[in-house]
Amino acid sequence: MDWRDFWNGSHSIYVNTRHKRLHYQTIVRDLEPYLTADARVLDYGCGDAWCADRLAAQCARLYLFDAAPNVRARLRQTFDGQPRIVVPEPADLTQLPESSLDLIVVNSLLQYVTHEEFEQLLDFCRRCLSPAGQLVIADVVPPDTDVVADTAALLRFAIAGGFFLAALGGLARTFFSPYRRLRDKLGFTTYAPEDIELLLHAHGFEGQRIASNIGHNQQRMTFVAAPRA
Repeated sequence: MDWRDFWNGSHSIYVNTRHKRLHYQTIVRDLEPYLTADARVLDYGCGDAWCADRLAAQCARLYLFDAAPNVRARLRQTFDGQPRIVVPEPADLTQLPESSLDLIVVNSLLQYVTHEEFEQLLDFCRRCLSPAGQLVIADVVPPDTDVVADTAALLRFAIAGGFFLAALGGLARTFFSPYRRLRDKLGFTTYAPEDIELLLHAHGFEGQRIASNIGHNQQRMTFVAAPRA
């Protein structure tokens, strides 16, 4: 099993429905300032994207892409009948015209892909973004982050969100789950801030880290970039 297999199957990363709903509500809240009414937006590696209808209501077109086939199937079922939401297949992404997107969001993905895959993704983003477009890369794991820091961030989020006891039970389940075994075996791909900024520059962007991370875990990092003229 690799990370793609894990996300394509069933898992217990979210301790209950409230956790999952608040997780996606927080992401949508943090992304809303980047939206405009006429924007064409791609959420790359979107997961189940609960609350994506809120994003779609604030832009012209929202593409929801995930590499896991089962996730794409759920997305199509969830957002069937939403005219502004499109769930493309991998081959569909390669057919997107140059400069056809105004915003690309890559949230909580880099830890699960290789450095080479990230560089390929940057080239794709550079081709598809309009000259005035933005690339938002969020939830990037720095090298000094460990399981303890992630656990503490989850518990703080659980206390604020009213699911603390469920979070404790979820952590116990995670300890015996494929997620922990995969994290022990494969680890996370991590980046220092300067690594991301150098890679952005090498692939045709100018970007930098912003003050707060998208989502609840402020131990992680968000970068905003634009195509370099």
